[in-house]
Amino acid sequence: MIWKPNVTVAAVVEQNGKYLLVEEEPEAGSGLFLNQPAGHLDPGESIIQGVIRETLEETAYTFVPEYLLGIYQWHSQRADATYIRFAFGGHVTHHDPARILDTGILRAAWFDLDEINQMAHRHRSPLVMQCIQDHLAGKHYPLELLMHYDS
Repeated sequence: MIWKPNVTVAAVVEQNGKYLLVEEEPEAGSGLFLNQPAGHLDPGESIIQGVIRETLEETAYTFVPEYLLGIYQWHSQRADATYIRFAFGGHVTHHDPARILDTGILRAAWFDLDEINQMAHRHRSPLVMQCIQDHLAGKHYPLELLMHYDS
């Protein structure tokens, strides 16, 4: 058997001291969790295309990635799965309030640091807070680090 981690993308968006997060129920009956707009990379798309798509699908905002925030590896004991997350910093532009959000996403909302810390028990993974901490620390890597080749 060949081991394959799950490749995911996430958008870290801060505006006026608040972060854009989604409230989601990943599986029916699993409870409500908070996460950055994030999801799995689709076949054939670049990592940057993936984070733009996922942010739109989960928040109805158009995301403009400006930099790579970091690459994170995390093993979920609950799911017995390993995730490789490419997190991006950037800003959002157009918002389409009429857009239907992805299945499992209850809402997208803006939260300040105090609110995020108070709800730490509801974070989908430790990567939620780690990405925010890295954003606050000013970690920025150029998007040119990522190369996408189409055959």
